[in-house]
Amino acid sequence: MDGKDVKRLPRLFFDYLRQYRWVWAAVALFSGIFALVFFLSNLPVQAVGYAALLCLCAGLLMTAVGFAYFLRRRKQLDDAASCIEVELRRLPPPASPIEEDYQELLRRLEAEKRRLASDADAKRRDMLDYYALWVHQIKTPIAAMRLLLQEEETAKGKMLSLELLKIEQYVEMVLGYLRLSGDSTDFVLKRQPLDKILRQAVRRYASLFVQKKIRLDYRQTAYEVLTDEKWLLFVLEQILFNALKYTPAGGSIEITAEPNKVLCIRDSGIGIAPEDLPRIFEKGFTGYNGRADKKSTGIGLYLCKQVLDKLSHGIAIESAPGRGTTVRLYLAEETVWIE
Repeated sequence: MDGKDVKRLPRLFFDYLRQYRWVWAAVALFSGIFALVFFLSNLPVQAVGYAALLCLCAGLLMTAVGFAYFLRRRKQLDDAASCIEVELRRLPPPASPIEEDYQELLRRLEAEKRRLASDADAKRRDMLDYYALWVHQIKTPIAAMRLLLQEEETAKGKMLSLELLKIEQYVEMVLGYLRLSGDSTDFVLKRQPLDKILRQAVRRYASLFVQKKIRLDYRQTAYEVLTDEKWLLFVLEQILFNALKYTPAGGSIEITAEPNKVLCIRDSGIGIAPEDLPRIFEKGFTGYNGRADKKSTGIGLYLCKQVLDKLSHGIAIESAPGRGTTVRLYLAEETVWIE
């Protein structure tokens, strides 16, 4: 018995006495009845006193034995509670028909819970399979529209191409969400040139840089990082997309390297309110900017944080309203953990 159990002994003892208070009340009542009968019959009441004293001693002994049995059953129930999610077979044997009925009720509740959990998992898998199929199917018309728009060099065609780029970004976000929500992911960790991944992300949004007349200051990092190229590219695209989305026309985005393989992406956008900063990685949180934009999903940064956590990379964001946002990715190899 540990120190915590010793401290609980007085309370448990009073709980035990309270549970069997009717027994002691019955003993006191019967002793009183016998004493009254002896008194009215002019018999010596000392005999009743001796009998009551013997009953008291026997009662104290039985109380001690019963309390020890009570403590043992409490310990068995505490041990069973620690694995109640796994099995109910570790419950102590029922001490009465009522306890047996209660344990049978628990078994039925557990069986119903397992059935409901199984049904919920099956429905969730069906939903994920459906959305994954939808995402892959929607890529075909998107690619067809991309080819058709490439044949039109009009101003309207360029604007439609940019809107199509946003659609592709949202589809990739959905696909990333589905992959991360699945039972397994396709992470492949290798040493990758960081500049190669950065150029892919920048190239994808080149037309958006031109349309919004946003200046890009990209300085090569010359870093080689241990990461998953596809998932790190996904994160970089999300961060650049947010920077382009919230940076007004004529602004700038700067991509630089800091010591110890820290990648810094700084924009001159509208910034983030101080009260929103602690919650920007929460799922579905849009903040002041998202509510003003009315099109934000609150999923992008959440997915970035999930991916970076799985890759054992770090992320930190500094921002102030009207002063832009700075995102730092911590990609040092010594922080990477591989299962």
